Amino acid sequence: MSYITHLQKDKKLATVIRHHEPFCLQPRKQVYLQLCNAIIGQQLSVKVAAVIKSRFLALYPSIPTPADIAQTPYEQLRSIGLSHAKANYVHNVAQFALINGMEQKQLSKMSDGEVIDYLTQIKGVGRWTVEMLLMFTLGREDVFSADDLGIQQAMQAIYQLPAMDKKARREKLEKIARKWRPYRTYACLHLWHWKDNPPAL
Repeated sequence: MSYITHLQKDKKLATVIRHHEPFCLQPRKQVYLQLCNAIIGQQLSVKVAAVIKSRFLALYPSIPTPADIAQTPYEQLRSIGLSHAKANYVHNVAQFALINGMEQKQLSKMSDGEVIDYLTQIKGVGRWTVEMLLMFTLGREDVFSADDLGIQQAMQAIYQLPAMDKKARREKLEKIARKWRPYRTYACLHLWHWKDNPPAL
């Protein structure tokens, strides 16, 4: 059974899904590099983030290893447009990968929760960042990011939720999302797409 068939049991989500082709998750290599890219792109527009990511990669003759990144002088990371904090966080990711490991094979043996616990040990890496990594780099199918603003806004509109405090909202969103298991990542992908291109419900 495809994820579409399962998610369409939720009638409100079904109205969103039918307006878009099915999504396909593609796991990516170099997890440490994807994590560095996620940090670089935080709180930046897509356009600005793309420019700084390309400058970052241009520092190296080929795809950088964790050792390459760890040995890159702080001043050089600052020179491509990284803030003081982000330059440190990129170094933190590289050092963690060197010492503890961050390979696909290693992470594939961990549950989603274990990956979150493992990678949020790194200063500068929060839960939301690891949730995005689980979805877009590790290709995990059942991740729900309750703290993502786009997901919150889409679900509030689609399910016509009243205003509520942060804790109550999170509980409500997670309750709705439980029926999407084990395909919550795909539900999130459709919600993000709908928010950018909302059809009439």
